[in-house]
Amino acid sequence: MAHELLSDTQLLQRAQQGDRDAIGKVLRAQYQRVFAVCLRMMRSRSAAEDQTQEALMRIARGLSTFEGKSAFGTWCHRVATTTCLDELRKQRRRPTTTTLTNTDGNGIEPVDDVDITANIEWSDVRADIREALDAIPVEFARAVVLRDVLELEYQEIADLTGVATGTVKSRISRGRALLARQLGRNRNDDVERLTNGDNK
Repeated sequence: MAHELLSDTQLLQRAQQGDRDAIGKVLRAQYQRVFAVCLRMMRSRSAAEDQTQEALMRIARGLSTFEGKSAFGTWCHRVATTTCLDELRKQRRRPTTTTLTNTDGNGIEPVDDVDITANIEWSDVRADIREALDAIPVEFARAVVLRDVLELEYQEIADLTGVATGTVKSRISRGRALLARQLGRNRNDDVERLTNGDNK
């Protein structure tokens, strides 16, 4: 059966069986999704392109491990996120990197102090919430953005920022409450809807 006649599920199955053409089609189909994740997490387009290539290689190598417990796109999103987190951790351990300043004496700055949200596509975030984020303390704003815009898991945020998961949850909760106050709301449920569309 020609690849063009295969469903997405069948094409993925062929790719998992080692069909090189199918693997190529699967990776091309996921490229934009993976690149968008990397662009949001890395500090430059060139870095995002590098991590996109690394993430796609990881996806290709890990196809046989995908068990279908989540959507394939969701799994690719997770691989891309993990790839970028790994790179950011490496940067954290590089005392000579230009992105690490104001060190603590060991030549290493907590990632929490590095603006990893610099490349977020803020056009996707509602204008009133952007203004509210600017008005609250950065540690709370960053926690909310990492969770509700970049859609990272609590443990991923903890690993990235160098704090305990309990602290992450506290910052997110506090950040949402502060946003609700800035927006003049009595409750913060709707603050989780940070984008112009539906809740993520």
